[in-house]
Amino acid sequence: MAMKIRLARGGSKKRPFYRIVAADSRMPRDGRYLERLGTYNPLLPKDSEDRVKMDMERVQHWLDKGAQPTDRVSRFLEAAGVIGKKERANLKKAVPGKKAQLRAEERAAKAAAAVEAPAEE
Repeated sequence: MAMKIRLARGGSKKRPFYRIVAADSRMPRDGRYLERLGTYNPLLPKDSEDRVKMDMERVQHWLDKGAQPTDRVSRFLEAAGVIGKKERANLKKAVPGKKAQLRAEERAAKAAAAVEAPAEE
């Protein structure tokens, strides 16, 4: 059975509240879970102690049994010092593609040539 430590969403529309749960990975996000391990309230300020609450003993128990935390939960565990910091992919979404970079270089070259041409006359 593939176990995950993940978030199960609760709360009303536009007022999210999450439970940190140990669940079978095949179960739905807000569906059946085996144990509730804590809570996460994203509406509270980041420095608030009540923003993320976890029963560290039970979390460690599930990690020892082979449960894999999701990305968001692993960030909580890294902040708590339970697991080591992972190397994450630094996606460069803002960098344009190769063709766009070539077009930009061509435009820059034309602009430089236009500036030099009147100076020679």
